[in-house]
Amino acid sequence: MNVHQRSKSPTQRDVRGVPLSHHSADAVAALDSAIDQALAFGGDPMGLINKTLQEHPDFTMGWIFKAAWMTQAMETRIYHDMVDALAQAQKTMASANDREAGHFAAVEAWINGDFHGAVRRWEDVVVKYPHDLLAIALVHYTNVLLGDVAGQRDIVARVFDLWNESTPGYEFILGFYSFGLEENRDFSYAEELARHALAMRPDHPYAVHSVSHVMEMRGRQAGGIRFMADRAKEWGKSNFANHLWWHTGLYHLDIEQTDQVFDIFDTHLDSRRSTGDKYEELDAAALLWRMNLMGLDAGDRWNHLANKWEPSAEDTLYAFNDVHAMMSFVSDGRVEAQEKLLSANERYLESASDANVAMSREIGLPFCLAMQSFKNDQYGKCVDYLLSVRYKTHMLGGSFAQRDIVGWTLLEAALRDRQFDLALSLANERAAGKPTSAQNWRCVARAHAGLGNKSQADKATAKADALILG
Repeated sequence: MNVHQRSKSPTQRDVRGVPLSHHSADAVAALDSAIDQALAFGGDPMGLINKTLQEHPDFTMGWIFKAAWMTQAMETRIYHDMVDALAQAQKTMASANDREAGHFAAVEAWINGDFHGAVRRWEDVVVKYPHDLLAIALVHYTNVLLGDVAGQRDIVARVFDLWNESTPGYEFILGFYSFGLEENRDFSYAEELARHALAMRPDHPYAVHSVSHVMEMRGRQAGGIRFMADRAKEWGKSNFANHLWWHTGLYHLDIEQTDQVFDIFDTHLDSRRSTGDKYEELDAAALLWRMNLMGLDAGDRWNHLANKWEPSAEDTLYAFNDVHAMMSFVSDGRVEAQEKLLSANERYLESASDANVAMSREIGLPFCLAMQSFKNDQYGKCVDYLLSVRYKTHMLGGSFAQRDIVGWTLLEAALRDRQFDLALSLANERAAGKPTSAQNWRCVARAHAGLGNKSQADKATAKADALILG
């Protein structure tokens, strides 16, 4: 259904003046609050909207918000709830306005596996309603999930000059734009906008997230650690805290502060402490795998994490989830779970036609096979899987910081397979990109040592040591 096909007179407008078809000002105010809570990663937006829908079962946009927000979970366990919420919305669509029809069509496309089609329909809504904060957020977040780097930035660029500090929710627009700019390597402007957002709302986790990305990409480890510590009281209790702790762990990894990394994992990311949210499990697996690459013993941590991932072994909903599940299965030696995941993906690629197919075929499945080879000490096979896909990693979704795990795995496999010429090339590339990383220079030193270049190895080791001591 095209967003421009309807033009019904609204009975209410939200806090930004965007029209809704519902008659109750209280219901609309509750939706405004639910959106604010969701974007601030706080409160209980689903609980609030569920209560509102009990009181107003004909609230079209309430049902659509519930279904739309669940799209971002990328989890099969909530799929039926999402379908049910959209079915409830459908019962009310005869009186819906064109904006609501556009949102409905987007979620419907998503449920049918057409993630890119969903984005296009939400973009249509934004074209006509540039103050539709929910539509802007859903396009931005979905483009992060899909690895559309330019799209993350450009959905906000289209409307940015139409917003200002007097518009409720402007701090979220600043946060979205900041992160999109950071992923497109406009680091200075990204940090400026994120800090503007934090000046408006100090407890804005997504703006903290954007600054943390800027500092990570620019190799400002000491500053990043201070920044996160200074603001931990604001973001530490948010629903985004686990991911921000993961970011903090990356700074410590870069400068080989491994005790602090394990402390962050055990205190904030340990699967035994988590609620079972998939994003908690993603961050936990991603941090532990990086510790694997450093040769650190994770003890029994993988066992508990693999327990959380095993029920999702055959999901094939989102390649990004699958690769993190595979990290846990190979690290905990769960051969049966590995085969379930690989077989499910192979069957899926033979028959499916949804938007995740390309993500799985081009990078998801090769990375899963590469990690299996890595943990079986078949480092040459790991290199073969990853070398040909290293420039396709954006198709996996997520951020540059998250996808860096592919390049690091490739480098470590090359070093362990004694492919020192290749390893030196890869290590030099990483050190040029982030010269303040002790880990990068340590890899340069190992590659030079493997080639018999003692003086060069000593020089690289000295750089790594200086970064740690400094």
